[in-house]
Amino acid sequence: MTYQLQMIAIDGGGTRCRVACMIGGQKHIVEAGSANVSTDLESGVAEIVTGLGELARELDIPAAAFESVPAYIGLAGASWPEIVAKVAARLPLKHVRVEDDRPSAVRGALGRDDGILVHCGTGSFQAMQRAGRIVLTGGWGPVLGDEASAQWVGRKALSAVLMVQDGVRPVSALTERLSEKLGGPAGIVAFAGDASPADFGNLAKGVTEAAAENDPTAVEVMRSGAAHIATHVRALGWSEGLPLLLTGGIAAHYAPYLDVQMQQALAQPKGQPIDGALSLAREFAEELSECSV
Repeated sequence: MTYQLQMIAIDGGGTRCRVACMIGGQKHIVEAGSANVSTDLESGVAEIVTGLGELARELDIPAAAFESVPAYIGLAGASWPEIVAKVAARLPLKHVRVEDDRPSAVRGALGRDDGILVHCGTGSFQAMQRAGRIVLTGGWGPVLGDEASAQWVGRKALSAVLMVQDGVRPVSALTERLSEKLGGPAGIVAFAGDASPADFGNLAKGVTEAAAENDPTAVEVMRSGAAHIATHVRALGWSEGLPLLLTGGIAAHYAPYLDVQMQQALAQPKGQPIDGALSLAREFAEELSECSV
């Protein structure tokens, strides 16, 4: 069985790390913990190693069997050459290609087809794939970017509560609920001082629910997020007829706020990021094979 190992694929994000391989055409997947290498490189690498160990145990093979197998690794935070080099150097693998996690998500959702992907989870990014080439926008993190993400929605809603306090916008059911939940303006400021992107993101569900009930504050936040999405989609070169995919926990909630042409272009993703990572791992293995001939 060891000699049938074809490739390894890893999709690591802030929530979980999925490790997969192909053996004789069959897919095997295990999960480990968070693997965002920009916030905690050592912990992220440790989770990858843990995942490799779990996969080896599931397959009843020694972990050393993975050492010479081509591995494609898509990781949250692996956006700069220095980080990529550090990750590759710390892994017990000889043939590694490390990239950030966006190409895996694009390939998983679109396969090899042309189209545009808008991902809005805790963070956000946009991408266009055309003729196999991927162009990315966004994904600059919670401080300077990640517009329309769940954490952005939560933060915008809290800002609206403070604007009510200042008397520059009217109160709504959503602002009242958030103020009560967090202990008024002082509590909101204290919360924001320590909150992680995920903490802000946890507030987004209440915003989308309020928007569905036509709460004016919630609707305004969702329309603003949809406007950001539309701006990026058009900048990427979207035109009618090109599929538009929305992925991530909050992305689908923006659909009613997009213009009619974009709504008509919406399509379902073909697969998950780990499927994309496996596809990219296959390409990497083929490249290595060609180089060895």
